[in-house]
Parts: sequence; structure tokens; C-alpha cells
Amino acid sequence: MTEHRAGFVNIVGNPNVGKSTLMNAFVGEKLSIITSKAQTTRHRILGIVNGDDFQVILSDTPGIIKPAYELQSSMMDFVKSAFEDADVLIYMVEIGEKGLKDDKFFSKISETNIPVLLLLNKVDTASQELLEEQVQYWQEQLPKVEIHPISALTNFNIKNVFARIIELLPVAPAYYPKDQLTDRPERFFVNETVREKILMHYKKEIPYAVEIETEEFVEDDNIIRIRSVIMVERETQKGIIIGHKGSALKRVGVAARKDLEKFFDKQVHIELYVKVNKNWRNDNRQLKRFGYSG
Repeated sequence: MTEHRAGFVNIVGNPNVGKSTLMNAFVGEKLSIITSKAQTTRHRILGIVNGDDFQVILSDTPGIIKPAYELQSSMMDFVKSAFEDADVLIYMVEIGEKGLKDDKFFSKISETNIPVLLLLNKVDTASQELLEEQVQYWQEQLPKVEIHPISALTNFNIKNVFARIIELLPVAPAYYPKDQLTDRPERFFVNETVREKILMHYKKEIPYAVEIETEEFVEDDNIIRIRSVIMVERETQKGIIIGHKGSALKRVGVAARKDLEKFFDKQVHIELYVKVNKNWRNDNRQLKRFGYSG
């Protein structure tokens, strides 16, 4: 009988290198929201991949930045904790990148005793020559890490990397029930889905001033009824989110409902409201309420 392996695999890297896309490629479900805007991921999200003889618990962390306000500081705390409980660390970079935006994190990666897989992402956009040059660069920067070229978007080399992760995990029983996909409650995915649609439909600072709170999630046999509040920091932002005669808000609701029906495999009815919640990004008490600071 083969031994059962289980452990925590934490994904770190700069914003927008494809960490959430990789996580979703591994898990096979759209757990982490993916948009082209930086700082899409604000929390550590656990995705769980189960097999007969393994359980891989993946954690996608916010992109590494130098914090400018309280919310960002608390986001970076999630990244620090990724180093503390990992059995395998995935450091994700994209072609042409030259290191992390924070030197302290970079030296942590070079000094850690945890196995590190450096995944060189977006190789589908690079020539063979550039790829070889990049591999050599990273070998010099981080001699201890294993380098794997991948494309998270096209699934190139993902299976091989996943097999390698399982090899590196300790022999251990499963940490979570085998039918569990994530440690997050349903409301969390409602919030993230609505936030993703706001990131896609609005420009400039609007998406970053937004937090979503799902006040109601009632599941019947054939429908889920959801009521969510979109919090903004200023009256002007409220007007922009709602749009002319409510058209912009309606568009967000329709797009979120489609995704949530796919995710929950059930009919969804979602109502969205907008409230002004001044300066929540710098208010520790509120950040705690939204699950940011420890």
C-alpha cells in the first residue's frame, strides 16, 4: 500500500504573476478571483486537492508589495504567515522579472530550509533563448531552489509540477475531509465574486475602495437567496457604483449571479446594495471585521 502524503503548499510572488491562475489550475475550481488588476487577492485562500494517497492544501497569498495603508499591511501579514506553515513553498515569477518588490521576502526565500519550487510563468509568451537566459539568471540568484518553466494559463507543465509537489510533501494523514475543496465559507466566495466583477467593470481607485459583506445567504432545495452590501469610502464612489438609474450595479449583479450559479451548481437570486463606510481601509476595527488583521 502506498504511503499517504499531506501538507501545506504556499504560493508567493509579486502582484499579477499568475498565482491565482496557478491555484485554480491545481484545484480545478475557480477559487481565487483573477483579474488583470494588481492586489486582486487580499486574503490567504486555501484550496484543497485530494487523491487516494495525497492531500495538497494550497494557499494563494496577496502579491508582495510595500504597504501604503493599514489594509495593505494586514495583507502582507498573510504573506509572512505563508513562510511559517509551509511544507513546500512555491515562488512564482514571470518571464523578465528580476526579484521581489520587498528585499526581506527575497532573502527569506534564499535562506529558507523549506523546499522551494520556483515556477517561471508565462513561458508561452517567451522565445527559447529568453527562457534559457531566465533559467540561468534565477539559478544564479537562488541556487538552492528547483526551477520549473510553466504556463498557468495554458496548463503547460502543471501536471509535472503537481506530481513533484506530492513527492516533496511529508508522509501524513489528511488534514481536512477528503470531499472538502476549501476552508472558506460560502459567503466568502460570494464576496469575492462580486468584488471580481467590480474590478472588471470599474476603473481607477474604485475597486480598491470597495469591500463586500454578504448579510444573507439562504439556501433552499432549488435556489440560493443572497443579499450583499458593497461598501465604498465616499458618496461619489457610491454614485459611480450604482450608475445611471442603477444600470452599472445591475450589470455587476447579473455577472456575479452567472458565476455563482456555476460555482454552487444551483439557481441564485442576488440583491446588491451600496453603503458608504468612510475610511474603512485605515480602520483596524473594521479591517478585523472583514477578516484582515489577526
